[in-house]
Amino acid sequence: MRVFTILGPSQSGKTTLARALAGLDGAMGKRRETATVAAMQPFSFMGEDWAAIEISGGAENRAQVGPALTASDAAVLCVPADPEAAVLAAPYLRQLEEAGIPVFLFVNRMDQATGRIADIIAALQTYSQHSIVLRQVPIRQDGQVVGAVDLISERAWKYIEDQPSALIELPEEMQLREKQARSEMLEALADFDDHLLEELIEDREVLAAEAYDVATQVLQHGEVFPAFLGAAEHRNGVLRLMKSLRHEVPQVAATRARLAGAHEGLGDVVAVGCMADQVKHLGKTVLLRALDSGLEPGLPVGGSTLGGLTGLSAASPGHGGENGNGESSVAAQRGGLLAGDIGQAVKSDHLNLGYCYTADSSAGLPSWAQPKPSTYRRLVVPVHDRDEARLATALDRLLGLDPAVGLEQDAISGRALLHLQGPLHLRRVLATLEKEFGVEAHSERVPPTFCKTLKKPVEQQYRHRKQSGGAGQFADVWIEIQPLPRGAGFKFQEQVKGGAVPKAYITSVEAGVREALDLGQNGHPVVDVEVTLKDGKHHAVDSSDFAFRIAGRNAVRNALDQAEVVLLQPIMRLNIHAPSVFSGGLIPLVSSLKGQVLGLAAEEQAAGWDVLEVLLPLAAQDTLCHSLASATRGTGWFETAFDHYEEARHEDPAPA
Repeated sequence: MRVFTILGPSQSGKTTLARALAGLDGAMGKRRETATVAAMQPFSFMGEDWAAIEISGGAENRAQVGPALTASDAAVLCVPADPEAAVLAAPYLRQLEEAGIPVFLFVNRMDQATGRIADIIAALQTYSQHSIVLRQVPIRQDGQVVGAVDLISERAWKYIEDQPSALIELPEEMQLREKQARSEMLEALADFDDHLLEELIEDREVLAAEAYDVATQVLQHGEVFPAFLGAAEHRNGVLRLMKSLRHEVPQVAATRARLAGAHEGLGDVVAVGCMADQVKHLGKTVLLRALDSGLEPGLPVGGSTLGGLTGLSAASPGHGGENGNGESSVAAQRGGLLAGDIGQAVKSDHLNLGYCYTADSSAGLPSWAQPKPSTYRRLVVPVHDRDEARLATALDRLLGLDPAVGLEQDAISGRALLHLQGPLHLRRVLATLEKEFGVEAHSERVPPTFCKTLKKPVEQQYRHRKQSGGAGQFADVWIEIQPLPRGAGFKFQEQVKGGAVPKAYITSVEAGVREALDLGQNGHPVVDVEVTLKDGKHHAVDSSDFAFRIAGRNAVRNALDQAEVVLLQPIMRLNIHAPSVFSGGLIPLVSSLKGQVLGLAAEEQAAGWDVLEVLLPLAAQDTLCHSLASATRGTGWFETAFDHYEEARHEDPAPA
């Protein structure tokens, strides 16, 4: 079985294309879907088993792209026939280049195209470091695309509604255009093949068979992206694309080698998870692709025994229990998976989405396959208090199904704090909790985390004395608290002379001081201060570590009540990644959120992309998630990390 992923912007026709490709021979297996984000369609074409993994478009669904591509032999990028929509394909082009996987571009809905195909390819080329090479040119009649010419075979095809295209004579008016386009294609391929370059220099005719071989070699090495044309809704150009996939997509051995190369020292990769779901009454199911022969129930995978395993092939007549090299497999006879096959694993809770597996270990997917940072934060609260424990269990299991979900405990409320890709992702998570785990929950905004600090130094003396029979408690301390620069944190020093406070008790004073600063004032911790123990007294019998700890803590509390303090808000350092065409609109967006722009630069490893470095209040981060999606049409994303605290201004959000 060979596997490819179909991906692209929303409304580009991916589902239609997947169904059209799978329906060419009429032999389709059962389609499996995962929370409306990913779908797997096994099918047969010309006696060979295939599987198409379709990923829904949209920024909040792109986290599923990495696992799917990792398990795939190739990718089909489906894009609209509109130069203005090329920027929507920019995130996919970027990830495909990082993956190093063979890529086919399919320019869909050519029946609706009004502009030149050259303009569409030029717009896409803006966001690709690889050359995008046209493999077909359209045939137009009265301004409408009615067919296409294959530039390798030089055959012309006329589109027929819902039927395979018909072979026709190359129209006379197309001959010059076809020659020019074929020359451009061959020149692009010749950059990677010396023999072809020699033939072009000597003006020798390039045979179709040789051009096919060079095109296949160049594609499998990930050196160019070939572009095909069609209209999947009418089945136009679909057969030509599928035949190219059959001829040029590598076997599973190349995929296994590519993945093993990304994990030096991992050993032999035997399987990778490409989709996962929670099914009521069945539990967690993971779709595994076998990358080595002999994967079957009971064998070790990922350090534990593999549970139930059901193959998902289309049961094509030509399968016959053989792998891609024509060799029979004991696994096939036992109901397991051949190399390249995909199966549904159940009762294997140690398997998760986002990992590749050897027999005795597991490893995360390569960096390019990891989801973008989940920067949208929400608290998740059960509707019924009795579901608190069930919610915790459900969220823990959800982490194995969705690699884009991050989970921690909110320090203020103690509630579960989720890190997500956006509001649609949140909606999907809540729906999964209710439908598959039976836990009703709702989301709440994360309360802002504010701190306080001093504006001026203050001194405070505190004596702790207690007598209740037997040994008493005595400690006397004199401290000074003064502000430090933003981000300096906490410092403690002592200037005690003459042993007024023994060395053994000074650490206890510091512990009490830290405790008081962490508790803070009105629930807000105190930061960026220096506390100096200047003097004190002790008693030879009644003094103790405990007494000096209490004295240090209460001295700080009293000092804070008398001091002039200011409210601080956390400031985050963000790197915003977006196509260059949107960069001009990001600066006023950041300014409107009370942020500060530090710099703007082109990204060296991503054609057509800029990175904007900014400082932004944490309270504005969720707003940025919404605004950035709108400002960049869903293509932008950002990384965030705490930078420092800054005095809250009157127009900033007040603490809850």
